[in-house]
Amino acid sequence: MYVGIDVGTSTVKAAAFDAEGRELAVAARPVTLALHGGTVEQDMDEVYGAVVAVLREVTERAPGPVELAGLTGQGDGVWLVDADGRPVRPAASWMDGRAHELVDRWLADGTFETVFRRTGSAMFPGCPGPLLAWLDSYEPKALDEASAAVYCKDMVFQRLTGRPHATTDVSDASMPFLDPRTRAYDNRVVELLGLTHRRGLLAPVSDPVATARTQAAGLPPGTRIANGPYDLPACALGAGVTSPGDGLLIVGTCLASLVATTDLDLTGEPAGLYINTDRPGHWLRAMPAMVGTAALDWVLSTTGVRHDQVDELLAETPPGAHGVGVLPYFAPSGERAPFVEPRLRAELTGVSLESTKADLIRATCEGIGFAARHCLEAAGLTGSLAVCGGGTRSPAWMRLLADVLGRPLRVVEGEVGARGAVLAAAERYGVALDAAAWTEPTAVVEPDAARAAYYADAYDDHLARLAQARRRARS
Repeated sequence: MYVGIDVGTSTVKAAAFDAEGRELAVAARPVTLALHGGTVEQDMDEVYGAVVAVLREVTERAPGPVELAGLTGQGDGVWLVDADGRPVRPAASWMDGRAHELVDRWLADGTFETVFRRTGSAMFPGCPGPLLAWLDSYEPKALDEASAAVYCKDMVFQRLTGRPHATTDVSDASMPFLDPRTRAYDNRVVELLGLTHRRGLLAPVSDPVATARTQAAGLPPGTRIANGPYDLPACALGAGVTSPGDGLLIVGTCLASLVATTDLDLTGEPAGLYINTDRPGHWLRAMPAMVGTAALDWVLSTTGVRHDQVDELLAETPPGAHGVGVLPYFAPSGERAPFVEPRLRAELTGVSLESTKADLIRATCEGIGFAARHCLEAAGLTGSLAVCGGGTRSPAWMRLLADVLGRPLRVVEGEVGARGAVLAAAERYGVALDAAAWTEPTAVVEPDAARAAYYADAYDDHLARLAQARRRARS
């Protein structure tokens, strides 16, 4: 039995697989997001407790010897820990917006662009650079007390294994301090962000991931476990996206677009990031938009519609949603891909007394689809496209996405991040697994030619409305 752990933003999951990649059991626990005045924080002890709980549950439901375990989780944010991996303060989430004024300043004075040209990382308020700089100004005592500023899965890994020192991997370290050519921290970037005196907080990078054996915490003591990569590249592995030009769209809380590449292009508009992988010279060009299913969740909650009603409502209104349009930029920290606008907010247009809930739902799904198309084009998609995440549970939304994107979708269902974490662990430990069998798509959704042509024109309208919204956000 192989166990994958995926420490998500709102849900912690563990999945058990057999040697052919079939899911034997899945366990999940929700975790709390504390939102207040633009801050988004999480209790590290709650997150770790959820990890232990799902591991115990999944191993009880699928009893058998655990060959090895792989760990992945949400990226970015700042998780300050002491020498034992215990929290110094609540974790600042990747969704946190408190540092937006710093990003605004760095955008204006050229620091933002300089960092991108050196590292391929377009900073946003919830990434470690701005958050650490904000904490250094407003909560320096927390940084003084910390031994390391790590990422979610790193905190979990240290506590599961009892390792004496925190480490991270090349994927999590990619934003914003890592030089993608040398795979080492760029001290000039640290200096530009005013953090040279905090350089010691950056966790050492285990290239590509660290390995250890677990203590008694949900898995049998002594179980081999590997830390990383974080959830975006783990999902790429779990969906079989490794060949240059192929892409992955993760329709989850974050709408993440990834394209495998061997070309490092640090020109053009600074946006997204290059995620380092376990193979030097191979990257994932990532455009992780801030809001994916979270935008639809907000609209569903506001309109009183259940998730299981989405497919039915999508069938009640035609493409274009009777003129209703949604710019789906709902995150309190604005947008980070395929552009950075910390002050951008969602917009709802074309609504009248004749508009229905179905119109609002379709318009939201279409808006998310247009945002995905924008990200995939910017990331350089030329090959096949896999899709995973919670949104794949809606067949009607998958058909709509295929039409909006104008290309077939390789739908990969199940716990794709946990699956990728296991494949990464197997690679590190030399365990032979059939990656093609583990990443076989569950369905292929073809676009409808007529609807795809309609949405090609509608996408141009979306870009025009977005350009206007970006101008307003800057004024």
